[in-house]
Amino acid sequence: MSENRIEAKLEQLKEKQEKAFITYLTAGLPDMEKTKEIIKAQETAGTDIVEIGVPFSDPIADGPVIQQASYESILGGTNIHKCFDAVEELRADGCGLPMIFMLYYNTICHYGVGKFVKKCREAGVDGLIIPDLPMEEQEEIQAYLAGQDETILIQLVSPVSGQRVPEIVKDARGFIYCVSSMGVTGQSGTFHREISNYLADVKARSPIPVMMGFGITKAADIAPMKDSIDGAIVGSHFINLLRENDFAPEAAAAYCRTFKEEMRRL
Repeated sequence: MSENRIEAKLEQLKEKQEKAFITYLTAGLPDMEKTKEIIKAQETAGTDIVEIGVPFSDPIADGPVIQQASYESILGGTNIHKCFDAVEELRADGCGLPMIFMLYYNTICHYGVGKFVKKCREAGVDGLIIPDLPMEEQEEIQAYLAGQDETILIQLVSPVSGQRVPEIVKDARGFIYCVSSMGVTGQSGTFHREISNYLADVKARSPIPVMMGFGITKAADIAPMKDSIDGAIVGSHFINLLRENDFAPEAAAAYCRTFKEEMRRL
């Protein structure tokens, strides 16, 4: 049984007493070749884990930045098959960066749940984030994921998860994705007023690392919560930065290197 790359990376970071830096980018924006170049540049720059957004026509958990990115990517012909091909090509090229697909359950159902999980394992997809699949509806996909380590399901919690948090984190794998503000991705850094208490509560209950996402642009954004989290996820800001720099891999690498260094100094 293979060791999961996400969990192996997080264990290494724990030993070094470092926080994880995770980025999100939409597959196929501006095209799949450039997506692969950006991912390889991030690995060189020290990014710990990358989320690859599989574009979907109705991305209900995403704000305008990622919605627009999804729309443009779909217009360019991106689909789940091409996303799998990209991961396979990256792995064949020696890329060892932990990679997570962030996608909606409709895409998985259309592909076929069992067939989809099998393809994830074959291609080298280490984890799945499915924002529209609550804990109570995960039984089918968890049955296919059980008994193997190659691909794991990442659980999300939010400030309104409340009494459900212990149940959500109980058998979770990889890390807990803490949605830090109400609403969709890409909101400003003015976080939920109870954010510190909420993160501390999740951290106290979780047997695995806790990551904070939604609204983060720079390492300083997480400084007030640094004792309650094990890492940060940057999505909408990263896509904006890529756009501003014409999707130059060098710009992605420079941002990631700086964020990681600043996070070490918090």
